[in-house]
Amino acid sequence: MLIARTLVFILLLTAAVFFAFYAATGQLRYRRFGLVILKWTVIAGLFFFAVLFIDRLA
Repeated sequence: MLIARTLVFILLLTAAVFFAFYAATGQLRYRRFGLVILKWTVIAGLFFFAVLFIDRLA
């Protein structure tokens, strides 16, 4: 559980850094990288919590 939380935190921090790069430079590639990382982090988080929920039901 601690590893999953740490991984999600690191990925969200990475997305925030890419958004900061985008704000500083205006290059669209940093925004795209940030959005891709954010999207897959949210998807992985939802999957992780779905597995925990299903485990509680069983």
